[in-house]
Amino acid sequence: MNYLNESRASLLAELAKLRAAYENIVAQGLSLDLSRGKPSAEQLDLSMPMLSLPAEDVIRARDGFDCRNYGVLLGLPEMREFWSSLTGIPAKNIMVGGNSSLNMMYDAIARAMLFGVADSVRPWGKEETVKFLCPVPGYDRHFAICETMGIEMIPVPMTPNGPDMDEVERLVADPAVRGIWCVPKYANPTGITYSDEVVRRLASMPTAAPDFRIFWDNAYMIHDIADEGDVLLDIFAEAKRAGNENRVFFFASTSKVTFPGAGVAMMAMSDADLALAAPIAGAQTIGPDKLNQLRHLAFLPDAAAVKNLMKKHAVFLGRRFEIVLDALREDLAQTGVASWTEPKGGYFISLDVLEGTAKRVYELCTEAGVVLTKVGATFPYGKDPENKNLRLAPSYPSEADLAKAVRVLTVAVRVAALEKLTA
Repeated sequence: MNYLNESRASLLAELAKLRAAYENIVAQGLSLDLSRGKPSAEQLDLSMPMLSLPAEDVIRARDGFDCRNYGVLLGLPEMREFWSSLTGIPAKNIMVGGNSSLNMMYDAIARAMLFGVADSVRPWGKEETVKFLCPVPGYDRHFAICETMGIEMIPVPMTPNGPDMDEVERLVADPAVRGIWCVPKYANPTGITYSDEVVRRLASMPTAAPDFRIFWDNAYMIHDIADEGDVLLDIFAEAKRAGNENRVFFFASTSKVTFPGAGVAMMAMSDADLALAAPIAGAQTIGPDKLNQLRHLAFLPDAAAVKNLMKKHAVFLGRRFEIVLDALREDLAQTGVASWTEPKGGYFISLDVLEGTAKRVYELCTEAGVVLTKVGATFPYGKDPENKNLRLAPSYPSEADLAKAVRVLTVAVRVAALEKLTA
């Protein structure tokens, strides 16, 4: 039934039927969570052998350095080479951190506010206004960093190929615009991958601010679910080719490869920006966790080992994505009141419901015991202007719980739409 083409009487009859189904669901007393993109227990189990490695494999670095001690600010050379093999970025441009790339993003913004970046006339914090472009729907934690730092956020619509580049190129004519957040492969939450054209335009576009930076959060660069995953163009190389080698701050981590709470993060930047950042980081820390770096290197000695591990992750993730997508197709495809993305990888599905009903869907799911990401989280300041976007995270629940949760969701989407259409 396409709700947009039916009579009011038909819609009211459908609403009565769905309300009865919903009340039965509420009576079950469910407690299910679709709110965060955390790996499942089965995925975490894949990396457990890393915690049983012999001590002799996780104490001495390649050059004999005792990793139990202080030092090696930028990370072990072999860990920098590891990241180079995965990203194609020269090892000399890579800084290795702790378990969180988000932490490194926050620090990068804080350094820019306090000290500026290469090409800055003055620290960003000395500017009257600092603005960031935020593709929407996007990642709530990026927005939280900006809000914490007092950076004004400007939403930019996402297209199937990435951010609306005509809008981006128009906005960067404002010298107050200092950066843009990007999750370029399997974007959070849409799951789209930036096209080659979008990557090239980002790398080469003129900007009024000489110290404009692209915060390239490539969190899902190896997180394919489909056998033929998306391919993302190397923005680090493209920026250098365009004469903008200082433009990109590149971030990644093993958070959803091994253990989210005990992974290894990295940040890559130009020679000039690394020369500026390193001594500032040296005042903050005497070095990252090198024992953890060695554990990862012993467990994942090369790109082939990483690829093999990620294929195992894809089995668990792929089944969960199909559970959600099958339910959406079966329950919502004919209604005309919902649309969603079907990504080839990453951790999220973006669901757009009937405009003006996302908050009501959230309320109905909450009452029925299903936790969703808060409505508005995918927009700056928590404000979805159309009140229609929901981020779905299928990875964490068991398959049985996920199947229950998504059916609650589809009932809630239909009830909310019918309530609005019959009001």
